[in-house]
Amino acid sequence: MEKISVFDMLKVGVGPSSSHTLGPWLAASRFLDELGVSRICALEKISVHLYGSLALTGKGHATDLAVTLGLAGLDPVRFPVAEIDQMVGKIKDEKRLTLPGGYTLPFDMATDIVFHNEFLPFHANALRFEAIIANRLLTETYYSVGGGFVQKEGEVDASPVLREEFPFPIEKANQLLGYCTLEGKRVSDIVWANERTLRTEEEILTGLWDIWEVMQDSIYSGCHTGGELPGGLRVKRRASEMHSRLLGKEKYEDSETWLAAIRAMDVDFRSVLKWVSCFALAVNEVNAAMGRVVTAPTNGSAGVIPAVLLYYLAFVHKSAGKEEVTRFLLVASEIGSIFKKNATLSAAMGGCQAEIGVSSAMAAAGLCELLGGSPGQVLTAAEIAMEHHLGLTCDPISGLVQVPCIERNTMGAIKAINAAELALEASLEHTKVSLDKVVRTMWETARDMNGKYKETSEGGLALSVNWVDC
Repeated sequence: MEKISVFDMLKVGVGPSSSHTLGPWLAASRFLDELGVSRICALEKISVHLYGSLALTGKGHATDLAVTLGLAGLDPVRFPVAEIDQMVGKIKDEKRLTLPGGYTLPFDMATDIVFHNEFLPFHANALRFEAIIANRLLTETYYSVGGGFVQKEGEVDASPVLREEFPFPIEKANQLLGYCTLEGKRVSDIVWANERTLRTEEEILTGLWDIWEVMQDSIYSGCHTGGELPGGLRVKRRASEMHSRLLGKEKYEDSETWLAAIRAMDVDFRSVLKWVSCFALAVNEVNAAMGRVVTAPTNGSAGVIPAVLLYYLAFVHKSAGKEEVTRFLLVASEIGSIFKKNATLSAAMGGCQAEIGVSSAMAAAGLCELLGGSPGQVLTAAEIAMEHHLGLTCDPISGLVQVPCIERNTMGAIKAINAAELALEASLEHTKVSLDKVVRTMWETARDMNGKYKETSEGGLALSVNWVDC
């Protein structure tokens, strides 16, 4: 059984895609780590071969840039996103790559990154690294399996690091509910107990607050950045203007006083809907511009969880703080891990139900617990949210994580809030569909879905809408 940490499910990275950008970036870094310093210094040539969805939508998802930055030894968590264009431009102009340790190697992005439309058997997102050392060819194949998880060919799962057994090992939702019932604990308590086998209490609390700060920063940044998104579609950023209309002339100095200003407002139902949508739009506009976001559970769906959590903090419990943020993220991550273990987080395998659907289920569950929901209601909230995303396709126009991806985050966030409220009113003994059943149905739907609707830009909106229309 995979032992997935909350910090596996929620990780800081660079947009626009967890499977097409962050995953390939991490795969390139891992390839170099496995080569080791001695072999890196003996490298004569290196090339990258992208397959399947990574090739079909790789340009729009910045996969070529990501693998290049990974081979340059840069950290997607800490490298300043404002310097990405400059760094890539330098590598393109010089046709040289500086590897970790300072060793330089000829590298032409136009010829040394090769796009193959064929699909490899294991997963739709595949990349193969080829290195020549002492006239010998060394190859390794990796799969970006969704949510920034990377699996090397031959590995059983994407979490190969050996970990101590969790006190509450969880693969299915009914196991989680059983532990909660037996122990008389909330979902967040069970997840906390598992996480404590990996980290100290202080490490968990600090790490989760750091995650939330990145989420909040991405909302704040998106709400204060106008203009057009890169990529050629000329998509206008909307969060900034929407934010200005909603907040009016309220004064603030930073993200902390900004939140206080929002909390002080008297808002009606329509305004709340607009605020939640604004939060989600803001995150995914940052993501679309290769900004820094939290993969939750993917980058294309990174706006749902922050939008729902900020909704709670801004409009529901205005004095809430670190405890509530911690519990929300613990619950959300566990729901995401159940989908990861039993279905997929990859749009290239399951369509957008695997991204927006899962993020909505995660957010619904986290919100439901904070609203006082029982463990059964928390799982029901996740089930309701996913049930109404079943069959959602992934058909990005021009292969960019922009249309319809950005707006879908607003839909996922609103559905999550509604799902949590419905679950709180649910009579659990009369519930017809369990979370495990909807996870299984989602995976069956994914396998039945036509391949052109799985992040290939070969069907749906990607074909019916062209650049001229936009």
